[in-house]
Amino acid sequence: MSILVTGGDGYIGWPTALRIASRTDDRVVLVDNFGRREWVSSVGSKSATPIADMDERIDAASEVHGLDNLSFVEGDLVDRAVVDRILQVHEPHTVVHTAAQPSAPYSQINGERANFTQHNNLQATRNLVWGLKENDMTDTHLVETTTTGVYGAPSFPIPEGDATMENMGESDTVPYPAMAGSWYHLTKSHDAANLRLAHKQFDIPVSDVRTAIVYGTETEETREDDRLKTRFDFDYYFGVVAHRFAAQAVAGYPLTVYGKGEQRKPFVSLEDTVEGLARLALADPDEREHDHEVYNQVTDPISIVGMAETIAEVAREFDYDGEVMHVENPRDEDETHQMEIVNDRYMSLIGEQRTTFEEGIRDVFETLSQYENTIVTHEDRFLPSVLEE
Repeated sequence: MSILVTGGDGYIGWPTALRIASRTDDRVVLVDNFGRREWVSSVGSKSATPIADMDERIDAASEVHGLDNLSFVEGDLVDRAVVDRILQVHEPHTVVHTAAQPSAPYSQINGERANFTQHNNLQATRNLVWGLKENDMTDTHLVETTTTGVYGAPSFPIPEGDATMENMGESDTVPYPAMAGSWYHLTKSHDAANLRLAHKQFDIPVSDVRTAIVYGTETEETREDDRLKTRFDFDYYFGVVAHRFAAQAVAGYPLTVYGKGEQRKPFVSLEDTVEGLARLALADPDEREHDHEVYNQVTDPISIVGMAETIAEVAREFDYDGEVMHVENPRDEDETHQMEIVNDRYMSLIGEQRTTFEEGIRDVFETLSQYENTIVTHEDRFLPSVLEE
């Protein structure tokens, strides 16, 4: 019996694999082509935390946690032959699919990056669902991290899955409309539709985990040894807004909030993200129904200014100047939009929130304070133009 974790070298994939391996005797097989390392390097940045190579990571997992059930396969899921070979050799009862080019800004750089993002992400997912179908593995549970970004920013509460549509006095339940705002987010909208179709046509059990903005540096497993650390990106292209704000504080700059910054965004800690994915991966195959479920992987809806103020407050605990500065907003957006998103199914899955935003940000500063030089020497990769003038 085995569980496959794609994107196993990534920010979410690596700690998720550790969590799963710590709770099962099944073989946990990680798959990655190390693309994230190359993409970040191509925009002139790097992870703040040094990332061990995969052999060292797996050795450390064995030495520190006694995990001897981790394996790694280097491979590109865009190559259908690679996917078939992995599925045929390892015969997973569950696939946790976290592999993707995950950056909206990277996908917006130019047409080449947009095309690459769409081809890379969509082809990998299609190869997986067709690989399961054509290798007679339609009992395999497919768990994919899509994104809450598929929802856009509607003025009504976002459901956890389908929506009810009314027209001319009639109503029906329909998939939530794709309102993505980037070429990357559209890949996840298409993935969500393809997952739904794969379930309908092939009866593959699917968990579509629509992940919010993930923040934090540590999980229970990674904090035990530096060799187990996951990556931490802080640049404009691959670093989420909370991480970029923290990097600004470490480099001695104010936290720049565009306009009012009262718009509320969905967040979830790395710890809570990993916990949800692990619980889905470890669901009893004999008891699992062939369902298609959508989970809104969100624990903290927070305004941008509220997030900045919390980060500034924690920064001062670490002797950094935590100052919030409002600047003119270069974007066309509603600065007061109060996103409401239903997360009942996801909270029922994890039981309770394990890490608050403040606790997760404290972990971020614990980490960044150790690698301050990396942040400072790459400040041109994350500073907004208003601070460069």
